[in-house]
Amino acid sequence: MERLMRTLREPWIYTHFRYVCVFCLGMQIVWGLDQVTLLNPPEEPLSDHFLEILYSCDEPATVQLDCIVSFDTGITSTFPLRQWSCVPGDPKIRTLELNLPDWLVYQADGIVPDSQWVLSCILLASVRYSGFDDSKKPVAAQDVATLQPKLFFDRPVKQHQLCIAWSTQMLQLTQPFSKKQCPLERETVHLLSSLYASTGEIFGITKTLDPYSSEVLEYLRVKAISFPWCMFSIWIFVTRQCGSELCGLFHHIDSQNNYITPTVFLKSSGHLHIQICGESQESTAFLTPFKVPLSKWCQISVTLQGRTVTVSVVCMDDEQRTVNSAEHLMRHAVMLDDTEGYFVIGGGRYIRGVEGYFGPLVYYRNRVSPHSMSEAVIPDVIRTVNLTGWLQTCHEFHVEMTLKIMGYSLQAQEQTESETCLDAFHDWMVKDRLPSQSQGGLWEATVPQRRQAANLVKFLAFKYGERRLSLPAVGRALYSLSLHKLDGASSTGVVSRILPLLLQAGCLADNRALHMSSVLYSAGLGVKKQPNKAWLLALLAAQKDDRLALLQLGHLHYQGLHGLPTDTDLAYGYYANIAKQTTLDRLNHTPDQTFVEAVYLNNDEMLNLQTSEDHHIFQWLKLQAGRGAAEAEQAIGRMLFWGQQGVSPNIQKAVRHYERGAVRLEDPVSMYDYGIVLMTGQGVERDIPKAVTFLKKAMDPCMGFVPAINAMAWYHEQFEHDYKQAVQLWEQADLLESPDAALNLGVVYSQGLYPGKPADQFMAYQYYLKSAERGNIRGAILTADFWTTGIPGRVRRRPSDAVLWVKWAAEHNGYLGTILEESLEFISQE
Repeated sequence: MERLMRTLREPWIYTHFRYVCVFCLGMQIVWGLDQVTLLNPPEEPLSDHFLEILYSCDEPATVQLDCIVSFDTGITSTFPLRQWSCVPGDPKIRTLELNLPDWLVYQADGIVPDSQWVLSCILLASVRYSGFDDSKKPVAAQDVATLQPKLFFDRPVKQHQLCIAWSTQMLQLTQPFSKKQCPLERETVHLLSSLYASTGEIFGITKTLDPYSSEVLEYLRVKAISFPWCMFSIWIFVTRQCGSELCGLFHHIDSQNNYITPTVFLKSSGHLHIQICGESQESTAFLTPFKVPLSKWCQISVTLQGRTVTVSVVCMDDEQRTVNSAEHLMRHAVMLDDTEGYFVIGGGRYIRGVEGYFGPLVYYRNRVSPHSMSEAVIPDVIRTVNLTGWLQTCHEFHVEMTLKIMGYSLQAQEQTESETCLDAFHDWMVKDRLPSQSQGGLWEATVPQRRQAANLVKFLAFKYGERRLSLPAVGRALYSLSLHKLDGASSTGVVSRILPLLLQAGCLADNRALHMSSVLYSAGLGVKKQPNKAWLLALLAAQKDDRLALLQLGHLHYQGLHGLPTDTDLAYGYYANIAKQTTLDRLNHTPDQTFVEAVYLNNDEMLNLQTSEDHHIFQWLKLQAGRGAAEAEQAIGRMLFWGQQGVSPNIQKAVRHYERGAVRLEDPVSMYDYGIVLMTGQGVERDIPKAVTFLKKAMDPCMGFVPAINAMAWYHEQFEHDYKQAVQLWEQADLLESPDAALNLGVVYSQGLYPGKPADQFMAYQYYLKSAERGNIRGAILTADFWTTGIPGRVRRRPSDAVLWVKWAAEHNGYLGTILEESLEFISQE
């Protein structure tokens, strides 16, 4: 029985034991749930929020509350807020005050620190268990809540419960705290917001872009270099087809002087040439199947979307639009780093520009414009100037004057031939050539505003007989007639009656008339001030390369006058053109040019020095020169050659004075001047050997005239091709402060002609700068050219200083000097 009971007990005990184990396991499932829940998280970072957290754990653990913040720089930071122990048992609720960082909740005030731009904020509650070491705590449960960050000015100002130092209070009043704002980022860049008259030469507008100041935008920009997503939009009005194989419309140059993405040229056929660069200097170019028309405002858009390049052109004509588009898929990655090198609008150092007018150019750096090409609207600045309106009216005037020239010329021919017996066939041919009524009614009829022009055509046709007139000849005659009427006017009231003649002359290609009309409208002299009309007329004249109009527009954009935007890069484009013409004009000196001098109207001493060949000052100098005064001989020659101090230029007379000073007086200055005119053939027959003889005498150590040393170096370079001797003489003259020697050494270094040395652009720049600082005009232009683009790693870009150099050079133009001299003479007569 005992054994039986023992036998029976053992299974019972075993079974009972199993039951107890199962029962205990069931209790753990009920109690050991790992969970954590944020019951009432705030919607945004708050300073006084009491947060309730429901939590439980299976084993002893830690409950942790963190704040995870991401910034616009791409950085994500975790800030621990609270942690406490969790013991197994029923779920519990813990209430705690949410202590977020002050910079996340409040405005920066000098005590509360400033922060980077916050993109997101997350509260993270977690149940963690200790791992094999204390540093690793596996997460058993977690819950998150997203808080919406507040903008800076939406945050409250913290009321500090402490005594604030005076220095901190002053700091709170400074601009960073009183006027805090996001830094201005050029995501949509207006490379050109005005109009630019392009002559089709190498003078364009140079622009550069800087990296973003925002770290996140800069990070995204750099990341998109090999996968650009951007758009360039430019307005263009082409007046003449490209005269060479390619003309510059918009291009991008890198630090190695290579064309990079994007480069847009206009071909002589009218098609667009697009060039895109990839990695490892790999480039692809393609042509658009459509052409850019003449005499229409067109918007050209180049869109880059990864490897897809889309070129679209929409052209406007009397409110009608024509849209063309072409898409090209590149076989290689497209590379675009818009901070590399520089952009050029129009012509540049390596290519001539498009002839016409450039309108606004917009670059969307990190997006594509949401507006479709079919929605394109002509910009207000183009509508305000109304170039197309002027050209349409001018075209109608051309047609009318052409008919009148034909008609009156034939009438004059008939009158001449009336006494000659001609056959019937000749009479029939003459009648057939006469303008018919179907060509616009009676061809002799005209509106009152054009009656004087018609009468002038008739007068010229009958005066010159069979000699056929041209529209430009009529324009010149109208301009001369306008000046004659203005000269005889007794008041400014006459201007309003003469202005139509000037406008008609300008329409018939007389740029002087366009410039004068622009000045009258700008100054309001006898007419109502119309700045926009003045701007239009100046653009028309400048596009035809008129010197004074180029100066006018350069000045307007440099100063930002008459409502035009201040744009030193745009002003540089105009000034560089006239500056280059100035250097060429000085090499081809004519009596129409006068030396530019600074004469202040309130300086009586300087005014009294203004003279003429009949003036007593000039006559006294002639007397002194006859008595052997070398300085007087020099002064007379200089006055006559350059037209200085009010004396009219007379190169032949100047050469005679140079010769007399060189031969009779053996004056080194006169020897140099005479040698130069002999070498160049100005005012005298060219004689190189004779020129060298006088230059060698002038540079003799006994006389030591430094410009003569430079001239002999130039002779060795140009005629003997002896660069070693030329460089030796130039370096000698450079040590003696010769501006021309420094210029020539710069050219030698730039072109790699220095014996035994490679081309060195930085050395060239240093010599150009030295030459400019010594007063050389060409040195100033070349220095400005370097300051416009810079030399990577050596010379930074200085556009505001560059424009000052070309402005100074442009204002020394001899044709401007003639205008100034005539104005000064008129003032002195009053």
